[in-house]
Formats: sequence, structure tokens, C-alpha cells
Amino acid sequence: MRIEANLILFFWAFSIFSCLCFSVSSINFGYRFPSSAIKAEQVKLTRKSSSTNKLYKTKYFTQILDHFNFNPKSYQKFQHRYLINDTYWGGPKQNSPIFVYTGNEGDIEWFAHNTGFMFDIAPHFQALLVFIEHRFYGKSIPFGGDKDIAYSNASTLGYLTSTQALADYATLIIDLKKNLTAVDAPVVVFGGSYGGMLASWFRLKYPHVAIGALASSAPILNFENITSPYSFNNIITQDFRSESENCYKVIKGSWKKIEDTGKQSGGLELLRKSFRICKNFIDVDALASWLETAFAYTAMTDYPTPSNFLNPMPAYPVKQMCKAIDDPKSGNDTFAKLYGAASFYYNYSGTATCFNLAYSPDPHGLNMWSWQACTEMIMPTSGSNKESIFPENQWNYSRRAAGCKAFYGVHPRPNWITTEFGGHQQDIYRVLKRYGSNMIFFNGLRDPWSGGGVLKNISKTIVAIVAEQGAHHVDLRFATKDDPKWLRDVRQMEINIISDWISQYYHDLAHQS
Repeated sequence: MRIEANLILFFWAFSIFSCLCFSVSSINFGYRFPSSAIKAEQVKLTRKSSSTNKLYKTKYFTQILDHFNFNPKSYQKFQHRYLINDTYWGGPKQNSPIFVYTGNEGDIEWFAHNTGFMFDIAPHFQALLVFIEHRFYGKSIPFGGDKDIAYSNASTLGYLTSTQALADYATLIIDLKKNLTAVDAPVVVFGGSYGGMLASWFRLKYPHVAIGALASSAPILNFENITSPYSFNNIITQDFRSESENCYKVIKGSWKKIEDTGKQSGGLELLRKSFRICKNFIDVDALASWLETAFAYTAMTDYPTPSNFLNPMPAYPVKQMCKAIDDPKSGNDTFAKLYGAASFYYNYSGTATCFNLAYSPDPHGLNMWSWQACTEMIMPTSGSNKESIFPENQWNYSRRAAGCKAFYGVHPRPNWITTEFGGHQQDIYRVLKRYGSNMIFFNGLRDPWSGGGVLKNISKTIVAIVAEQGAHHVDLRFATKDDPKWLRDVRQMEINIISDWISQYYHDLAHQS
């Protein structure tokens, strides 16, 4: 049995690509960035909103299909969704700032409901909030909004790229400022995860549109020959090992036991009962991936307060998982220990009666990340060494490339992102220092993606904020009364830096006038 970062069979968070099930053994798309249920955040935002005003207004902008060519097809248009909240905006006369979220690979409403930091600081800055959806996701679908056409083949999906998305954002922001008679209002872009990558790249490519960028948990260095493919799983391993050596050993030793059990007569039925798997489907690889998903995404979202970002989970869920594994009540029953740990991720609410390994929901329309992972977003994460919590495995680009060619008919371009935005031949730190400014890179070291993040200051205006106990874009979550001091300090640092950017902008604008 080979445990890889292949979550296609049952991807609740970044959704399973149900259409790819036939080729799951040959395509390894790697871990995606997390996302899922939003109930808790929705409730909280509702409390912040007045009883007469909605959280945001939904708007559409007529967007061009292709920003970089002038052939007839390039001029096709599509309706591009964005969300806007002007509750606290000081207005164009004061040149009050505009805070823009650069949308990730999914429905923009989900991201709006999970980026509480922007809503929390809007009153302080008297800021207009705008959340722009990424093309080919949510309701921002080219080709008449018809997903059957837009997703049909490489000829249509070829317009799904990070550079096209960045150009979308620039075009929309410029038009919006013009329509609001706010052409001099400063724009700051925000983003987390892939959205954070886009925010940092937007600042580099469109410095005349945005005066600064907050890029949270943005693994802009997580590409071949820059970040080790073992980094991701090494951090997950350290997260669990730091809580309990026994917890680490139990998980590490469980994969062979699962495999061996599955080969025995009646073994699959034993596994099904041990892990409360629904009767419709049981498979050793699927079960192993189900557990791997729980451990990986719990490490990623090891938040210091209860959350409902992916699934309902308690504060410090890695610690809680290890407590379940170390619980003497389970004796030497490895499967009981693993089930108790996985339940913190999959069934903390206690409402699930069984777990369906064949179920592949995509509640937030995230499945086109598979295209991006087959073209330009080649981010090695599947390497596992001898010390890893997961079985040993080597990152295999050739396998990825072959799978992408078989399914989409395209060859990946693993060096394109670093060619377009910097890296490889030129040290990204030297590159950013020479021509970048006004960027914040936040990373929490408990986040597996932090291995591909910017972890040290590059210049006086390109600042890295690193939190030893931080998880995946925890700084962008809503503030709560239970937030630890280190998290409150991180957010205050971000507020202070953004304030300096805006103050300098106003100073320069006044002198220019």
C-alpha cells in the first residue's frame, strides 16, 4: 500500500474529483488548500451585521475572457462576481481605503465568510470591502456560465490561469474605483493560502493598482527545486510528535497494520467495523487516505480556538487527537485509537453514524483546482522520509505529468510560476528586495504549507511575521475573546503595518497635489 497526498477518492474539503475516480491510482494532485463548512462563521458574521443590512451585496462585472491576446475569441465576455460591503467606508471624498480579497479556488462567498479579519478592521480604517471571485469558480464561469462547456476540455480550461485571474482583479478594481469616483482611494489586497499567493503576486505585477498586500500562509516558494517535497509531511509529523511520542509512533505504525489486516480473510469487514465505515464501500487505500486526510488537515488547521472552518473541531485539535490515541481506555487496540483520533476531525459534533468513503461532495465548487495542479501549480508535497508519520514515499513528477496528460491532454509547466513571479535561477529574496515593497507574509509554523512560505524579512517594507504556534492563515480568522496573546499581537502588527502604508500613501498624495 502506498500512502500519498492523493485525496481524490474522498475529498470533502477541496472536494473529490468524482470524474477522476478511474485514474486515481495514477494521478497525484497533492494536497490542496483547505476549505469546507461555514456555519459557525456565518453565525458570527450575522451578529456583526445590522438587522437591516446584509453582510454584502453581490455584484457582477462584465469581464473579458483573455487579457493577453487579440484574437477574436479573446474578446468573449463573462459575468464576473464580486461581493462588496460599504458599511464602514468613509467614501471617495476622503479617499478612504479599499480592501480587496483576491479570491481563491472556490466560491467567493465561502471565502468572505471565513475572512473575519477584514470585517474586524474595516471600522478602524473606514474601509470598503471587496471580495473578488476567481474565474472558473463559483458563479464566475466563462462561456455563458455553462460549466459543461467551460470545463469540457483543455481549449476552454486553458483560460484558467493565475495570470488571467490577476488581470481580472486589476481590471475590475480599476473599473470599480472609476465608477465610485474613488480613483485616488488606496487599495490593499488580502489573501490566504492560494489567495495569499495571488495577493503577493498582484502587488508585484500591479503595484499601480494596490499599495500593499497581506499574504497569509502563502507558499510562494513551494515549487520544484526551491522547497523540499518532504517539507509538508515533515511539519505534519513534527506537529503530532511534539504532542506525544507515543501518538507519533501509533500513527506511524498503523499503515502497515491496516494493509496487513486488509489482506486477511475478513480483514476488510474488521476495518469497516473498526472505523464505522458505511456498508456501501470499503477499501484499504481509501481508508488509509481517509485517515491521512484527517491528520493532514487537522495539522493544517490546528487553531487555538474551536473552529468550523473545515469541520467542527475543538481548540488545539492535534493535541486532542493525541490524547485520544494515548487514552489508556483503548488499551492496545490501534484501530480504536485511530478511530478516536479521526473522530475529532470527521465527527466532533457526534452526528455521523457511519463514514462514506465513496461519497465525494464539492459544496464550494473547488474541483477545477485539478486543472491548475496539472498546468502551472506544480507544488510537490507528497515526499515522506523514514521519520515521517506517513509511509516512505518519493515525490514523482513524472507520474503527475503522465496522469495530467492522460486526463486533460496537457503537459504541466513546473517552471512557469517561478519564471513569471521569480525563483529558481534567482533567489526570490534578492528578487523581491530589488523590486518589491509593502508586503506582509504571515506564516504559522504548525501549518504544513509554511515550509514553502517566506519566513524572514526581506526588506524594511517586505515583512515576514512568523508565529511558532500558528496554523493555516489563522490571522485572517475572526477575533475571539479566547485568542492567545501571540495571535492578538500578530494581528496588531498587521494593522500597524497597513496603517503605515496608507499614511505614507496619503502623505505622497498630498505632496503630489
